[in-house]
Amino acid sequence: MATRRGFLGTASAVGAASLLTGQSVSPASAATTGGAATDETAARNAIRNVNAGMRSHYATLKTELIKQLSPVVVVQNNAVGGRFTLINGGKQVETVDPVPAYFELAKSIAHVPLGIYSVLAAYLSDQVPNIPNSERIDPHDLDMVAFKTPGDKGWTAPLTSFRTTLQSALTRLATANLPADLEASCDRILGEAVRFIDASLKAGTFDMVSFNRFAATVYPSVRVNMTFAATAQITGIESLMKRWRTLIGEKAWSDLYVTVLSIWTTAELNQASIIIRRTMNQAKVDTHLIDLPTVETPSDPIFVALDNLARIVQDNVAAEMVFNTDLKVADALKGKEDLLSDEILQQIGGSAPAARTAGFGTAARSGACPVTGHTASV
Repeated sequence: MATRRGFLGTASAVGAASLLTGQSVSPASAATTGGAATDETAARNAIRNVNAGMRSHYATLKTELIKQLSPVVVVQNNAVGGRFTLINGGKQVETVDPVPAYFELAKSIAHVPLGIYSVLAAYLSDQVPNIPNSERIDPHDLDMVAFKTPGDKGWTAPLTSFRTTLQSALTRLATANLPADLEASCDRILGEAVRFIDASLKAGTFDMVSFNRFAATVYPSVRVNMTFAATAQITGIESLMKRWRTLIGEKAWSDLYVTVLSIWTTAELNQASIIIRRTMNQAKVDTHLIDLPTVETPSDPIFVALDNLARIVQDNVAAEMVFNTDLKVADALKGKEDLLSDEILQQIGGSAPAARTAGFGTAARSGACPVTGHTASV
């Protein structure tokens, strides 16, 4: 017995068919068509349920696997040189910021030119001037950054405020108890920055040429600060890894996983990854040191690191079991490549980017997106 909903649905189908074909369609024919459409929808939903079931079982395995991962070091990049967490036997053993304080202080002053640039950039001319390496500046990028109206003096107040901040640091620098060479380089950077700001404020104007001159003047001192920061980070991280290695023992350490969370701009040749890889089992470092670039710092970095690590570890085994007859596809499941990438490239006649990493290793082990949780290979 046809319900009102069913009748109206059939009637609508009849009307639509008549409109499109210019011919009348009998209710019986429309009902047959409607039934076929319903069968097709049901069939497609049944097919979709297969993938939904796979994802459900995959998620269950991952959730249970997270509890088994051990030992693991999770690295969070931060302003003080990195926060390191050791997980062993399913428990968080210790969380440490191991890098000496002068790392943060050296970088703080090295960032002075970037701080001034950040105040002035929107007020630059949108035309690339005749300066060294001008061809390296994308005119469209500059046009996007220099979005303020020419002649706008809105930069003077924030630049004056930043000058006060810089002058305070310069005045107190001698009592910060920094290494002599680091103190000297900081003094040069801060002093030149104050002079550049004073000259710009007095003239009521600035341009890319004057800023480039200032940046070039302080760059040797910035390099000194970078050297001190690198030394501090190497010393702090290697000392911590040596202590943790002794704590958990050589056997456990040989199987250590390390996940390094970073933002996109520091994901390649990440400083923590470079240092920590030297302390790991060199036979496994390419598969057990995993860089996880994030869009933004996650609210729960430990969970994000373990969630992604669990995906990678279970995919490592799945790759060899599911694709045991095609090792190239197996390697794709283990790494960052989408399983359809080679097939798509073949069909469109393209080739992989030159920077593509063959197989899988540190650079290819980011797994799922740490923010969205999406795994392209699954």
